[in-house]
Amino acid sequence: MWTFLAVAVMVCCASVLHTSPLSGRKVPDFGQMYHIKGVISLPYAEIKEPFEGWYDLQGKRSRIDYYHGQVSTFQLSAAGDHGVGYKITPVTTETEFNTMKCFQVNGSKEDPVLPQAALPNPQGFQFELIEYFAGHLCEVWKNVTVVGHKKNTYRLWVARPEVGVSPAIPYHYEMMGYNTLLGSHYDKYLIDYSDFSPKTDPKDFDLPAGMSCGPFPGPGVAHRILANPIQDLIHTSPVGHVNHLFGHFKEKYERRYEDEVEHEKREHNFVHNVRYIHSMNRAGLSYSLSVNHLADRTEKELAMMRGVKLSKTPNKAQPFPTELRALTLPDSLDWRLYGAVTPVKDQAVCGSCWSFAATGALEGALFLKTGERVVLSQQMLVDCTWGFGNNGCDGGEEWRAFEWIMKHGGISTAESYGGYTGMNGLCHYNSSFLTAHVKSYTNVTSGDLEALKAALYKFGPTAVSIDAAHRSFSFYSNGVYYEPDCKNGTDDLDHAVLAVGYGVMDGQPYWLVKNSWSTYWGNDGYVLMSMKDNNCGVATGATYVTLS
Repeated sequence: MWTFLAVAVMVCCASVLHTSPLSGRKVPDFGQMYHIKGVISLPYAEIKEPFEGWYDLQGKRSRIDYYHGQVSTFQLSAAGDHGVGYKITPVTTETEFNTMKCFQVNGSKEDPVLPQAALPNPQGFQFELIEYFAGHLCEVWKNVTVVGHKKNTYRLWVARPEVGVSPAIPYHYEMMGYNTLLGSHYDKYLIDYSDFSPKTDPKDFDLPAGMSCGPFPGPGVAHRILANPIQDLIHTSPVGHVNHLFGHFKEKYERRYEDEVEHEKREHNFVHNVRYIHSMNRAGLSYSLSVNHLADRTEKELAMMRGVKLSKTPNKAQPFPTELRALTLPDSLDWRLYGAVTPVKDQAVCGSCWSFAATGALEGALFLKTGERVVLSQQMLVDCTWGFGNNGCDGGEEWRAFEWIMKHGGISTAESYGGYTGMNGLCHYNSSFLTAHVKSYTNVTSGDLEALKAALYKFGPTAVSIDAAHRSFSFYSNGVYYEPDCKNGTDDLDHAVLAVGYGVMDGQPYWLVKNSWSTYWGNDGYVLMSMKDNNCGVATGATYVTLS
């Protein structure tokens, strides 16, 4: 439906006809009313987002739909004292699934709600050249802005029936940002337009009948972006609303950067992650994303937190007992409700996820055996299991930790060993204080969902490995997580977590999984992972322990 995709930009713009300004050339004008369709491409965020816009400046109103009407935003400047913005979007929580809701943002004297253009304002642009774009003879108009270290170059491709005639017909808009301090490009986005019409229907600006609108939930710092996401792209300033959010992010998570260079790099990461998060939330998925403490991290730093180092070495695990298949299983299970799960922890920038999955399985087994919830030491496993093939903060496997515990007679509690440091340390322990004496460990039949359910029901929280190498997982917030690009092969698993239950939400079966990225991540540190097609490999490499 949308013909002009960003990938065609360089291919279609090869034939330059004029490279010098022509006399009498007027700045394009799109008029005070129009309807337009297009696709926003954010290369750094790996997003292509279709949209449709209606604009009526004289009527003081606008509307923009995203993802084929999945999300709609309205900007009605004649409503209220200073205008009102509305956003109609599907909402998924722990108690409802894809319920359409309307949220409202009231303008203020300092920040009124105004009609939002889907096209850039060409005032201040200079004519650059004429060239073909996507088969159309286009004028190219250019604007360059500089604020501090940031130099942004904007270009707009338009066609006209006759030279200088308006309204012009837009075909393409692109922004390229360069940071002189970093010596690199820090931003880029492209918008391809189609189906331009200088007309709208008054009914296009009506809110759905019978829908009541309330305030956005949570703190209000991001509400203006959520209510009008395209605003940050249709402007010619190097600093937008997303950049202002960075200040609130630094304050909330107490970020202190080493110097100006690091600050610029972190802001760069943050801006593109926020754009990705907001765009994905407009796509009507079965889950939602949110800005969390990882939003300024690089992909390399995020990868360091996925510390599973799978090997081809056979282990001494017991085979899964076939008699468990005869168990009558409950429809849902949550070991948190019984006290078998200790609080969510934070592994920090250390590839020790395997130690958290291992201790989680041990803590669950110990609870089932004694009825007591005891917090065990991940740091001990990080420090002491090198001789069994683990590499501390550089990754490891749960079964190797179990082998070490079997040989040495148990594991220390977190209290007796000392706190978790997020780095490799000196191994130390008192044998008389060891607990959770492991008799054996068992590999659940790979890929068998019913077997994993039975293991959870019979033996408690179970260590599992998953494919977590997706930005959507890094910023998961709530709902049933299903990532089409997630793999489930043994060699694809890069992160260890703890399965603590299962259930069904709105017809979608899920695993209840505890992560080790703090309570800032996910739903208080937890994620509901879809069982569909063994998504992300939850059932591929699961292991539970049996205590002596």
